[in-house]
Amino acid sequence: MRRGGTISFSFPPFEGWVRRIILACTAIFFAELILRRVFGADLRWVDEWFALIPVFVVKGEIWQLVTYSLLHAGWSHLFFNMLTLWFIGAYLERDWGPKKFIECYLFCVIGAAVVTIAVAYTHFLGMDPRTGTVGASGGIFGLLMAFGILYADQEMFLFPLPFSIKAKYVVGIWIVIAIYAIFDPTQNGVANFAHLGGLLFGFLFVKFMPRRGMTYAASEQYFGIRNTYYRWKRRRAARKFEVYMREHDRKVTFDEHGNYIPPEEQDKTNGGGKSGWVN
Repeated sequence: MRRGGTISFSFPPFEGWVRRIILACTAIFFAELILRRVFGADLRWVDEWFALIPVFVVKGEIWQLVTYSLLHAGWSHLFFNMLTLWFIGAYLERDWGPKKFIECYLFCVIGAAVVTIAVAYTHFLGMDPRTGTVGASGGIFGLLMAFGILYADQEMFLFPLPFSIKAKYVVGIWIVIAIYAIFDPTQNGVANFAHLGGLLFGFLFVKFMPRRGMTYAASEQYFGIRNTYYRWKRRRAARKFEVYMREHDRKVTFDEHGNYIPPEEQDKTNGGGKSGWVN
C-alpha cells in the first residue's frame, strides 16, 4: 500500500488470514443457525464452553481467550465485524505479511479478553464476571488502532459518506463510540470493554512489539541462547582436553572460543589467523 494517497474502500484482496478468519466465523455462525432453526438443537453449551465467561476462564478454561472471537450474536454483529475485518485487515496483511498480521490480531483478541475479565471482576457499572462475551470486535478494534497509527494521515472514502476522512479520525470516532457504548444501558458494558481492550493492545503492538513480529523475535532469542550454550560447551570441552593432555605430557592450546590452535600458529607473533570457527 502506498502511504499518503487516498484509499477508496471498494473491494480489497480477499485472501490469507483475513479470508480464513472470515470464513471460520461465518461457517460457525451459519452452522449454529441451521442447528437451532432447522433441527431445534439446544446449543447453550457452545456459549458456556467457547464464549468468554470470566469465571470460567479463571477456573482454567483459557481457550475462551481466543474462541470467543469466533462466535457472534446475530446477523448485524457478524456482518459489520467481518466487513471491517476485510477492509482494514486486508491492507494490514498485505503490508505486514501474514505472520505479523495474525500475531497482531491474536495479540489484540487475547488482550481484549484480559481487559474484559479484569474489568468484570471490578463490578464497574454493575458488571458481572458471569456475563459472556462473543465476537471478533476486540481483535478488529486492535487492527483499527494499528491502521490509525500506521496510516494516520491516509485519506479514505467510507461508504456512504461522500467525502474522504483521515484514518486517525476514523479511529478517533470509533474510540468515542466504544466509550459511549460502555455507559449506554441498552448495551452490554462488559462486551464493550473488549473494544477498548482491543484498541489498547493494538496501540501496544504497533509501538512496542518487534518490527518483524513476535515469532521472529522469539526465534532470534532462542537461537541466541542456544548458540551461547553451545559456545560454553565447546570452551568447557576444550579446557577438559587441555587438562587431559597435560596429564599425558602433551600440550595443546585453545583460544577463548574453544577453537584449537595448531603449534605453528602459536609461534607466530604477527597476529596470524587462528584455525577453527566462531559463531
